[in-house]
Amino acid sequence: MTAEIAIINKEAIAVAADSAVTMAVGVDKKVFPSANKIFTLSKYHPVGIMVYGSDNLLGAPWELIVKVYRARLGRKHFATLQEYLDDFIGFLCADTTLFPQSQRDEYLKTSVHTVFRFLRETIENEVESIVDERGEITREEIEGITASIIETSRTKCEEANLFPMATEDDLDKLRDRLGELISTAQHDVFQELPLTESLAHQLIEIAESLFVKSTFRSPGRSGVVIAGFGDKDVLPRLRSIETEGIVDSRLLYRNGQSVDIDLGQKTAAIVPFAQREMVDAFMEGVDPDYQASIERGLSQILMVYPEAIVDSIEEINDAERDALKTRLDKLREVTLTRYQEEMRRYRNLHHVDPIIKVVAMLPKDELAEMAESLVSLTAFKRKVSWQAETVGGPIDVAVISKGDGFIWVKRKNYFVPELNSQFFANYYREYDGEGQE
Repeated sequence: MTAEIAIINKEAIAVAADSAVTMAVGVDKKVFPSANKIFTLSKYHPVGIMVYGSDNLLGAPWELIVKVYRARLGRKHFATLQEYLDDFIGFLCADTTLFPQSQRDEYLKTSVHTVFRFLRETIENEVESIVDERGEITREEIEGITASIIETSRTKCEEANLFPMATEDDLDKLRDRLGELISTAQHDVFQELPLTESLAHQLIEIAESLFVKSTFRSPGRSGVVIAGFGDKDVLPRLRSIETEGIVDSRLLYRNGQSVDIDLGQKTAAIVPFAQREMVDAFMEGVDPDYQASIERGLSQILMVYPEAIVDSIEEINDAERDALKTRLDKLREVTLTRYQEEMRRYRNLHHVDPIIKVVAMLPKDELAEMAESLVSLTAFKRKVSWQAETVGGPIDVAVISKGDGFIWVKRKNYFVPELNSQFFANYYREYDGEGQE
């Protein structure tokens, strides 16, 4: 994981990211504190890119992907930031050198096996909990658990939204190729579990939906944040997506946060990515997990306490008691909603809004300092807690403005700059569309 942030006002965007990256081989994991996560998207124009989550897309490292795209982009530029994102997505879809068809096919296979294993593990966990509680379980109960979990997942897939760029026609084109793959995965993963013909068909629907709908979130997903200015963008903009993989000529992704600064209401924004709990606590004055725990506890009290009072009233009959419980249950929902809204209003009024008002006035150097501080705060919390130190290492910081372009404020190098003057001399060499000088 990682901690990244973008802090934006009318003048500029400051971006900061830590350097920790977690590498996994099977169940073994190792954290390296030297990953690059912020890059210039264009050498010549004020646009930058950050990546988080998985360090690769279909096996290709994001650093390599960005630098290949940047070389092909050359001096090309666009009117708006959105067009930069669209062009980058188009590059990911079309490039068969970084993403050969064999890798795209492997992604299909791995995705189906992953979601089937997830369903099987969910079934096994529920079965094991019953066995631990009672010491035994019947085959009929196993069949019922299996059917319930698969049917619930199928319903979730039906209700999910299509990925951007995806259509139902894309699914029809994939069906012939997926048939044998899904059948093999189903046999390999579910084996002796009881599957009726109906459940087997639902598993096929679940697997097929993976490649057109935003259903299950892959553990290997990556976030991409593009920030800066198009030629016609006078004020800073930010776009983000969350990528899953590539199927044929389509990138599977979800649209993420989008920020357009204006001269009216939206004059500043603080946008955290990945590990964001310390930023949320700083902004809202309360740890988000603690706030959620308070709300769960209050909901439980409002559910149990009125029922206990009603049950203690001896002067009413069962029908009156049930009617009173129904009224109190509705009142509980209204009361909890009002409480949440009031707490949200308080946090905005006394914490969020005052910080945003100050951010709107910060000069570029202090935007950078604030971005670095918030990432550093997250890393420090990880260091002094029992959580894995998945945030750490040097913090890279950059500022992007319309007039000055992309400026590094802090940047680590794996080499000594004074000994590598040729690197800086070569940076602005011209390349053609094939990456040749």
